[in-house]
Amino acid sequence: MKLFKEIREKKEDKDSVFLKKRFAGSKYTAEVVKEPKGFVAYLDGDKLDTFRSKKDAVKALEMAIKELT
Repeated sequence: MKLFKEIREKKEDKDSVFLKKRFAGSKYTAEVVKEPKGFVAYLDGDKLDTFRSKKDAVKALEMAIKELT
């Protein structure tokens, strides 16, 4: 039987177009993945949202980190 943690951590192999550890001087890992519907932003492995462009996704990650810190 699969554990919830295993299911959550497993992502399909997608094209990662942006990956930074300690993004914007924080302790968080930020990643932007290209999917058929657009660019998906992940913050510490959690899906943030889907965006039309990579630039919008990176800006949203920066704003989310500012709110967290």
